[in-house]
Amino acid sequence: MPCRTLDYTNLQDWPAIATWLDRRKDPDTTVDGIVRDILAAVKDRGNDALVEYTRTFDCPNFDGSMLRVPKEAIDAALADLPRADIAILEEAIRRVRDFHANQKEKSWWTTSPDGTILGQMVRPVDRVGLYVPGGQGGETPLISSLIMNAIPAQVAGVESIAVTSPPRADATLNPYILATAALLGLGEIHLAGSAWAIGALAYGTQTIAPCDVLAGPGNIFVATAKSQLIGQVGIDMVAGPSEIVILADSSATPAWLAADMLSQAEHDPLAASILVTPDTGLAEEVRRELTTQCTALPRGQIAAKSLESWGGVITVPDLTAGAELVNLLAPEHLELALADPWTMLGSIRHAGAIFMGHTSPEPVGDYFAGPNHVLPTLRTVRFSSALSVQNFCKKSSVIATSPGYVAEHGHKIARLARLEGLEAHARSVECRTK
Repeated sequence: MPCRTLDYTNLQDWPAIATWLDRRKDPDTTVDGIVRDILAAVKDRGNDALVEYTRTFDCPNFDGSMLRVPKEAIDAALADLPRADIAILEEAIRRVRDFHANQKEKSWWTTSPDGTILGQMVRPVDRVGLYVPGGQGGETPLISSLIMNAIPAQVAGVESIAVTSPPRADATLNPYILATAALLGLGEIHLAGSAWAIGALAYGTQTIAPCDVLAGPGNIFVATAKSQLIGQVGIDMVAGPSEIVILADSSATPAWLAADMLSQAEHDPLAASILVTPDTGLAEEVRRELTTQCTALPRGQIAAKSLESWGGVITVPDLTAGAELVNLLAPEHLELALADPWTMLGSIRHAGAIFMGHTSPEPVGDYFAGPNHVLPTLRTVRFSSALSVQNFCKKSSVIATSPGYVAEHGHKIARLARLEGLEAHARSVECRTK
């Protein structure tokens, strides 16, 4: 199987690697107009537009009465699931909730001797809309996405959460999505997909109340809709295709590394899977393992396409150069498959999630460990972070200055205002000092 082989010695080698990977960023602008029209239709016609699009793309016999999933259907799905699966979901939810509980911020205040009080008040947004992709006609439900998006909103204290997901052809949702919602305590689920669902969550319809923040993954139509709504509602992020970088030394097991690279490659033909290592023998063994393992995967064709276009085995002179390259790649997922990963951790500046050692494969974070799997991609981790409780909060500054404060500092404030040519600002302060 073709998989690019490259060398990285120093910064002079980076431009060629960057040019190759930057081609993943090329936006598909052909959908911009389509999505703009969809959003306008939902804004203007509400439920009628949702029904029309859903009939065309998902469920031919759909009608407006089917938009909201009855609570009985949610409860029934939970009752029908195998008890063993419910136990796994409950444990995953508990672990994710425990992790995010540590992210919750508190309001704070400072006081001065003159009586001035300054502070910051942290409050959750009022309402959140979560999008859950249907996944291959509803047969591969993205239950982990629902868990990862809902829990930080709940920990933040959001009281109103709406979920949308495209219906199957028979106007139902996969029971695992419904059951997971029940376990999370979510009772508002609507059958709508793609850009029209995003529009409904943002603008509201006769059935769906508008939301303040939208979160959840999706295809190019979902991503484009979210990007077009920036500034009107909050969004989690506009994420690109998945990616993994593995920094490995000779202590790593080639079969494990190949399996980890394929765990990302099977997502999407645009997913990037890159091994960085100073061990040329290990690099060659991993290439052979990739070929062997890929042919045995149900999604092997997707993985093969991904590896052919965006897979890479990059040799470096040492781990120091490897860490330098990792920071330039700024990956969504980073595995430190090293004999002692902790000695290298301090050298890593840019990575969405870091998996330490040989027994911490990336899927552990996708489903179960606790940290959020919604991560920035396409090197945006240089300035952004994983989805967190903070995405669903807003902060208000509180300013209570005393008469003494204004008397002491009013003339300084007025001077700054006049330097900017804002006389009314200056007078607003000065009138309180007379």
